[in-house]
Amino acid sequence: MGRVRRLLGKKVVIGILGVGILLVGAGTYWFQPWKLWVSETVREAAPTAGDGRGEAPRTLATGRLISHEHATSGTVRILRLPDGSRTLRLENLDTSNGPDLRVLITDAPVKEGRAGWFVFDKGAHTSLGKLKGNKGDQNYVLPAGLDLNRYTSVSIWCDRFDVSFGAAALTRV
Repeated sequence: MGRVRRLLGKKVVIGILGVGILLVGAGTYWFQPWKLWVSETVREAAPTAGDGRGEAPRTLATGRLISHEHATSGTVRILRLPDGSRTLRLENLDTSNGPDLRVLITDAPVKEGRAGWFVFDKGAHTSLGKLKGNKGDQNYVLPAGLDLNRYTSVSIWCDRFDVSFGAAALTRV
């Protein structure tokens, strides 16, 4: 009887350890904690006309990023190129790295503190794609039909946890 108890006890301990290892592995994959120590810097040049006419892009809107879930700073500009296309440009971006970060343009108001963390996917929003890097300068093409009168803010959005790392209200120029 004592031998059976010892054998069952070992199997239970091994089972618990196995489940624990699986949970730690899944949690590590989900949270990706190593990204807190790894920065990705992107240095894209501002878009140019490229048509030989020498016209410079025109700034349509600007904004300054504020911190939400993570310390975030930098500026946002929306540029219209001479060919009519528009680009959202992040300049001097500095935020934390994280899992599944996106650039969203939204109709949500930018709120300071925790009140602003979760609002950017509630109303109208368009993802401009994955954040290319958590530091530096980067460009995102805006869809042709996007109404800038409706979309008034930008968020560095963590799609995995549905939270804003930082955001900027857009002011028309």
